[in-house]
Amino acid sequence: MNGSGVDSTLAALADPTRRAVIDLLSKRPHRAGELAGMLALTPPALSRHLRVLKKSGLVRDEEPADDARVRLYRLQPEAFGPLHDWVGAISALWTGQLEAFKAHAERRGRR
Repeated sequence: MNGSGVDSTLAALADPTRRAVIDLLSKRPHRAGELAGMLALTPPALSRHLRVLKKSGLVRDEEPADDARVRLYRLQPEAFGPLHDWVGAISALWTGQLEAFKAHAERRGRR
């Protein structure tokens, strides 16, 4: 597993504003101005958050075919893969640990 991918994803998602951006983009792509308005942020403040999200690979921007002056931001779902895999591995570990504890407790309870 690539730890640096998980690290950059977690660092990007550590900020509640960036998580709010991710939530909005999970519904559909948005222009930066829309995001700023929905989150009550100034354009420079939003730009800083978008820069972090783009650097982590979670978000990308593109020019719509009909207007080259606008940037449209969208999620990069594949960038969440390493985090998903890591959480799955940790979840499997804890599930195994809890099942082993349950089996041990049930064996002791029968004695």
